[in-house]
Amino acid sequence: MKTLSLPPAVSDRQPTLPPDNSTVVIIGANGAGKSRFAARMARDAGERAYTLSALKALYQPQTIAQVNESASIIDRRYTEAIATGMTSPELTSQLDRLLTLLMRDEMLNLIYYKLSRTGAHPDEQLPSTPLDSVIATWQHIFPDNKILISSGSLLFNRVGSDNSDAYTPVKLSAGEKAVIYYIAALTYAPQGAAVFVDSPEMFLHPTVMQSLWNRLAQLRPDCNFIFTTHDLDFATSRQDAAVIWVRSFDASATRWDYAILPAKTPLTEEIFSAIMGPRKPVMFIEGDGKNSIDSKLYPLIFPDFTIRALGSCNKVIEATRTFNDLNSFHKLDSYGIVDRDRRDVKEVEYLRGKKIMVPEVAEVENILLLEGVIRAVARYCGKNHDRVFGRVKRYIISQFGIEIRTQALLHTRHRVKRIVECRIDGRFNSIAMLENHLRSLPTEINARGMYDNFCARFKKMHNSGDYAAILRVYNQKAMLPGCNVAGLCGLHNKDEYIATITKILRLNGPDAESIRTAVRRCFCIHSSRPDIMIPADESTEDMD
Repeated sequence: MKTLSLPPAVSDRQPTLPPDNSTVVIIGANGAGKSRFAARMARDAGERAYTLSALKALYQPQTIAQVNESASIIDRRYTEAIATGMTSPELTSQLDRLLTLLMRDEMLNLIYYKLSRTGAHPDEQLPSTPLDSVIATWQHIFPDNKILISSGSLLFNRVGSDNSDAYTPVKLSAGEKAVIYYIAALTYAPQGAAVFVDSPEMFLHPTVMQSLWNRLAQLRPDCNFIFTTHDLDFATSRQDAAVIWVRSFDASATRWDYAILPAKTPLTEEIFSAIMGPRKPVMFIEGDGKNSIDSKLYPLIFPDFTIRALGSCNKVIEATRTFNDLNSFHKLDSYGIVDRDRRDVKEVEYLRGKKIMVPEVAEVENILLLEGVIRAVARYCGKNHDRVFGRVKRYIISQFGIEIRTQALLHTRHRVKRIVECRIDGRFNSIAMLENHLRSLPTEINARGMYDNFCARFKKMHNSGDYAAILRVYNQKAMLPGCNVAGLCGLHNKDEYIATITKILRLNGPDAESIRTAVRRCFCIHSSRPDIMIPADESTEDMD
């Protein structure tokens, strides 16, 4: 199998494909130059190039003049058939021509066999033909279907149905037409071809898509396959493929900015969508991407970023780590945001070192209760912002005082869990060593001491009225509706309060800037770019 050459790169270092790589997947954003990249590869492949497109084959009519000018092997074969008078020039779609060629070649094979074998071994089995291969592959993909040959035409039917129910290719679904097209087209691919396939997922269900291309790769191991796609399911299904990401195209220099994805890199949905999205830095956040507070708030706080909601904090952490590991591939900055919850200072510092931003409040709901946010909403609603914030502050401090022991216990449980997880991850050469280690854990952990320490610290926060410190440790989702901040601002409920915050941010007035400043300071940054950090007032307070 010959090695494929890659188009000229913008950078001085020209990428090369790994040796003996039979499959290439080309990805990139719309307008990045993927199609021109594949076309250049096809041009450089010369006579080996064999281009397939189900969309064009099924729905793009061609005149005979266009066929004669085409470089398509299929169309050249069909033109030859017209010249011999063995088929009609009226067929316009490439699929129709393919099926006609199959039947023509089937007839020629049978005639040749009959003439060459006259009088010799009349019971000998007929040799396999291209049509036999197409039928066998079709029935592998669709085991409940069958193909019939009747009066020189192909008919399709369900297994077990009466032959009178058979139907012509015209009545196939778009997906079925695509499958029969690809199977038939690969049958005519020359030995050692470089097969370029545009949007191989088009019209196909994911299960059919994977089964089809796995089967065709097995049938034609002599060929290189080069796919251009936007589909994650397809890209990840080609497990041994070289993945090329085309970033952009310099038309004046006829060069591409592209990179080859490192081998064995997990191409997860969030990574793929971030790469394929706008060319902004990426920020992964918690939440569902539609209804969560995170997804409503953060795009307006960090407008310079493409925001991707992933659900859990673990997914955010893993996606940010993976994306940053691929920085040399995509050249994009990426960050994550996770709730602080009950993480201690060391955990927070570790995450921030990995570009995971952790706010100086316990959870995203607490961001909505920052002093700067409350005052901005109150002003926008025409209320006395000193009075509104004062009442909210007094309620939260009072409520926190009632729940000090409950909150201290929750923080203790979290700390114990983290310590146990770290201790258990140690290496032990025997079960006896593990047992001895586990016996010593209660003494080492000292849960009672932790709990008393948390209680003392929380009482200090409460007694001093340290509102910012309380927001940093107080996990209580009922706090937002409980403090009645919405009612004090003249709003009906917390949903209307959240909607008002997002409305203010979209208006981009002075109150919007006050909200953004308060939130960014909560993340220890002073601009929309989190790479410029500032110290928070008490972010390094020791909670041990």
